[in-house]
Amino acid sequence: MASVEDRWYRTVKGPDGTKTSVQSDRYGTGRRYRVHYIDQDGRQRSESFHDGEKRKAEKFAREVSTDVARGVYTDPDAGNITLRRYAMDVWFPAQTFGPSTRERVETRLRLHILGALAAEPGRAPGLGGYRLADLSRRPSAIQAWLRGLQSTGMAPSTIKLVKGTLSTVLEAAIADERITKNPCRDKSVKAPRPVARKIVPWTTTQVIAIQAELADIYAAMTDAGAGAGLRQGEVFGLSPDDVDWLRKIVHVRRQVKIVGGRRVFAPPKGNKERDVPLSDVIAYRLSAHLAAHPAVPVTLPWESPAGKPVTAALMFTKPDRGAIWRNDWNRYVWHPALTAAGLTPGRENGFHQLRHYYASQLLADGVDPRALAEYLGHSDPGFTLRTYCHLMPSGADRARRAIEKAFTEPSDCPDIAQGGEPTP
Repeated sequence: MASVEDRWYRTVKGPDGTKTSVQSDRYGTGRRYRVHYIDQDGRQRSESFHDGEKRKAEKFAREVSTDVARGVYTDPDAGNITLRRYAMDVWFPAQTFGPSTRERVETRLRLHILGALAAEPGRAPGLGGYRLADLSRRPSAIQAWLRGLQSTGMAPSTIKLVKGTLSTVLEAAIADERITKNPCRDKSVKAPRPVARKIVPWTTTQVIAIQAELADIYAAMTDAGAGAGLRQGEVFGLSPDDVDWLRKIVHVRRQVKIVGGRRVFAPPKGNKERDVPLSDVIAYRLSAHLAAHPAVPVTLPWESPAGKPVTAALMFTKPDRGAIWRNDWNRYVWHPALTAAGLTPGRENGFHQLRHYYASQLLADGVDPRALAEYLGHSDPGFTLRTYCHLMPSGADRARRAIEKAFTEPSDCPDIAQGGEPTP
């Protein structure tokens, strides 16, 4: 059991055996209350509290007694490390992220989570200076930090992602027995809700218009995106060796991405290779592209700038026969094509719109969402449904098509639409 000592007073026993409380020599100096307890390893421990914090001391005594009895006690000294030191010296080095994910998470930690306790121009104050033990008891600090992120204009979806990273770090601190509670999970901590926006896919006319504005060496990239659902980096890394022309399948095996400021080959997103059906028309267009622009062997490191060199013959390269730089291509090729086609350059009109077009066409034609998830490389079919469910034909649409089909196909039935009567 834990006990609370008032260090500013001591008990004196009189000649008649009565006990009296008198001021001690340390009255008015230092912290007044001290909680004494024995931890689950049998060690004598204590925690001190200021004058006016008697109820806080008593609450701590009750809680620590319960924690020791339940076997969930955590050494307060283990939480003395700052969030910055724990995140960067303990948690982050132990993670098994791929090189590009590691780069993104480290940037997220340094810029948005740890930062400085005082706000900097254009940036919200960070949490790196807080001790884990203090932070675990201050959900209000987490909420103030989230509000600071919002004040910088950060998108709610990005704030949710950053908060998730912080929560993951704090969950690891719980597993390491440095703290007992994750303040990110407190009910009072609420991140701004992302605005739900339904995807509006491009029309076929828009896809054709953009393709017409691209240089001949890049035009077939829209076929790979809109006709096979490939991501931009996967199109950059596409090789004719990945296409089974006889079985009409595209094996999505690699992408070109930027890690540490350098281009590298890497597996598709989520390390998830996949096979995508190849239609006759897209097969014809890709083969026509190869006839006019033969594939170019390109050598890049695998996954990281220090990775093993890998060579692949790429369908799409820069004019100097090197792998495409994403940022340069978007700025100097894609954006001008959008403008010429009457569309506004921006995130909402990125190359990813071609995947949305692909998904919308398959769903409109009745392709199973689970199959579509496989073709798109989504690990969770539920994500595919949540993203594109509004594009699926409604029951009413299907009913109309069924009747249209029944009334337009030859049959022995009377033409009721024209007032026909059954033949006796």
